[in-house]
Amino acid sequence: MFLRSTAASAGATALTCLSCSPDLQLSASNPRPVRFGIITDCHYADADPSGTRFYRESLDKLSECVDRMNIERVDFLIELGDFKDQNTPPVESRTLSYLHEIEAVFRRFQGPRYHVLGNHDMDSLSKKQFLFEVENTGIDAGRSYYSFDVFGTLHFVVLDANYRADGGDYDHGNFDWTDANVPAHELDWLKQDLAATCGSAVVFVHQRLDGEGPLFAKNASEVRRILRESGKVHAVFQGHHHEGGYSRIDGIHYYTLKAVVEGQGPDNNSYAIAEIHQDRSMTLTGCRKAVSMELPGLLRG
Repeated sequence: MFLRSTAASAGATALTCLSCSPDLQLSASNPRPVRFGIITDCHYADADPSGTRFYRESLDKLSECVDRMNIERVDFLIELGDFKDQNTPPVESRTLSYLHEIEAVFRRFQGPRYHVLGNHDMDSLSKKQFLFEVENTGIDAGRSYYSFDVFGTLHFVVLDANYRADGGDYDHGNFDWTDANVPAHELDWLKQDLAATCGSAVVFVHQRLDGEGPLFAKNASEVRRILRESGKVHAVFQGHHHEGGYSRIDGIHYYTLKAVVEGQGPDNNSYAIAEIHQDRSMTLTGCRKAVSMELPGLLRG
């Protein structure tokens, strides 16, 4: 069912699909709808609550999500960043232990698992440290942006906006969290990757792409242009903004999932199941405080 993208490595040469209709490909090839689970902003740490953030509770909240996804037998589970947090002052060894603990819970999902990098994932670690401590199913260790296919015609893209404006990686807190960028080399890869797929595409990213301001990637408009011009992207799933949200730009759905860490107790958990139908419409079933939505097929204008 799962196939690696032909453009999954940064140096891959993309081949433009000829005589390929995403609409026809999706409806003709999928034996059933694709279903996947999403969760974001766990911010797990063995730390006392701060304001509305209940860090320790994220282990149990993620465990509830994993149990539900195993029962539902979704095709894959993805977390959208800020998987773990840190103490004040930060201690690298303790931060790594939090990552190990929450990854152990995530690994209980009985299917493919994927991670999106968030700014807090590099607050006292490097990208390399984080990426080599987690598993992205079928993806080379160390890759912070990548893609994969389901049923050969549904294409999923994971982006990394955790770069400073000068192109430097987020690393051990060497960044201002409002200075989030998708660098030129990743934009080039994104163009090639989308050109190489014949299927409809869904994008995952931590920082929001559907606007301007501190919660959005600084070059979000440039990323949106690439998504729009590809003619293949149906939806973008985002985290980072703990309150969540939704918008539609150029016919593409931008859904921001509410954060796990916000609020005390299981009723304040947040995760969702997305189901992509043959006509490219999508049903989002929100669990706990996550918002449920019906998203129509790919729209333009």
